[in-house]
Order: sequence, then C-alpha cells, then structure tokens
Amino acid sequence: MKQIIECVPNFSEGVNADTIAAIANAISSVEGVSLLNVDPGHDANRTVITFAGEPQALVDAAFAAIKTAGQLIDMRTQKGEHPRMGATDVCPLVPVRGISMDEVIKYADQLARRVGEELQIPVYLYENSQPDKRRNNLSVIRSGEYEGFFEKIHQPGWQPDYGPAEMDANRGATVIGARNYLVAYNITLDTKSVDIAKKIAYAVRESGYKGAPGSLKFVKAIGWYMDEYNAAQVSMNLINIEHTPVHIVFEEVRRQAQKLGAEVTGSELIGLIPLICLVEAGKYYQAKYGLSNELNEAVLVETAVTELMLGALGEFDASQRVIEYLLKI
Repeated sequence: MKQIIECVPNFSEGVNADTIAAIANAISSVEGVSLLNVDPGHDANRTVITFAGEPQALVDAAFAAIKTAGQLIDMRTQKGEHPRMGATDVCPLVPVRGISMDEVIKYADQLARRVGEELQIPVYLYENSQPDKRRNNLSVIRSGEYEGFFEKIHQPGWQPDYGPAEMDANRGATVIGARNYLVAYNITLDTKSVDIAKKIAYAVRESGYKGAPGSLKFVKAIGWYMDEYNAAQVSMNLINIEHTPVHIVFEEVRRQAQKLGAEVTGSELIGLIPLICLVEAGKYYQAKYGLSNELNEAVLVETAVTELMLGALGEFDASQRVIEYLLKI
C-alpha cells in the first residue's frame, strides 16, 4: 500500500487568477502528486489548494508552491476579510493512507526546515508538529496578523521554529504542521449584519467570548460580511469532525441565528470534505425527518447536500468535493 499524505496550503491571494494558476502549476508539475482542488475566495482574498501524494513528492510540491507564492504575492499590499500572516499563510499535512501521524510529523518538519533555511521565510510549527502547547494553535500563532508580526516576532517566546527571526516584509511568515482532517465550512445568513454573524460565532465556537465558552467543542468561528453573497456569514474551522460533526454545527448555527431573528440561507465548503461527514449527515437527517430507510451511500450523500443547503450558494458536485472520490480510495 502506498503512503499518501494530503496537503492543504492556504495562500493569501484569491483575486489574481494568474498568480493562483502559477501556484497550482508549481504543485502539479511535481511527479507523484495529484492536484485535487483549487478554491479561491475573492472577498477573503485567499485560496485553498488541496493536493495529495507520496510523502517525498508531496514535500517537494509544497516547497515549490510556497516558493512560488513568495515570489508572486506581496504582503505589503495584500488585504482581505480572512486573517493572515504570510503569502503562504498555513500549510498543513494530513495522513490519508498507509502512514502514521508520527511519520507525517517528520515530513512536515522536513518541509518547515527547508522553507526556513532555503527560502529564508520565518516558519512556525503548529498542531501535532509543535511540542510547545502554548503555541500550537493556529489562531494563537497568527494573532496580530501580518501587520503585528514585525513586533511580535521579537517578543519572548515568539522566535520562529525555523528561518530568520525577522519578519519578511514581502512574504510574511508561514505556519507548517501535521494535523488531522479539518473541514473549513461557512454558513450564510439572511442578513447583512456582521454583528449578528459575530454573535453567532461567539456563541458556537469553543473559545466563546470574554471567558464564556461556546456551545461546540473543536470549532473555531468568526463572523464577516461577504460581498459575493451580499450577506453575512459565520466562517468556521471544524478541527475534530468525529466529536463535532458538520450536521451538528449546521443545526447549532441555525438555532443560534433564529434566536437573533435570522435564518440560514446556505452553506459552503472551502476545499474538500471527507466522505464520512456527508454519510453521517445523511443518516442524521433521514432519521430526523423520516425521509427514508435507505442506507445507499449515494442517497445519504444527496440527503446531506440537500439538508445542509450545500447547493444553495452555487452548484455542489460531490464527485469533485469529497476527498475519497477524488483520490479513489
């Protein structure tokens, strides 16, 4: 069995199609990797690219992408709704098949070292790759964002794991690490009110607000306005889909929205989703509404797509958005 790792780098560019294409081409030009998805976000000014392959080829492809992004993205002029600290903001490696997390940690460390030493970009390790639990959380590392890092990088405890201890004005800094599957998931509301979206985010995210925890563990959330939809959104990262599955998140956001006089009008994925998320959502909604006793995978996925309103904001093709379907594993 071949060892397969997934890589999901986030780049601070969601507008310039030529730049996005150049980064994607840098990845796909490396033999032994498969480019699975390119998902640009205009308002967020951020592109999530998903690719997978055998370990060493994947490391080479990720390095090429980070190098290309650093050459083409100028952080001095980059602005967008999404928090960011570098041209390649974050680059996670995820074990998919035939490989342990401990092995993936070693490959993530190899990539981080190369980026720091060869490209001279400050690199911070995160999640399973970061032994210091005080700085293994992406949001904690990225706090202050690009603008604040010129000072933060010199503060005690914030020296990069690799690369120069000096913020790079053009390329910023980068976060690299090994982690489990994460689902990037946005829910759109029938309001333009960012205040309502933020209140919902505070209510559901694990960190809550001002010391009061939120209702959903392993969920990170912010509220923002998206010109693309002329509406506010709750934008989330679901970092433990076994403990807090997608359908539970959707229902809780809908409940919190209704408490504030708002309704959910659709949801969207940023990047890809593991099949199990849609299968479990399908089972949940079939049981909840008595839709069917059918346990056929295709029916369960279709039920999930409908009930999660994944097609409300645009066409949703599960064959192009489910990791297993693209990898054919």
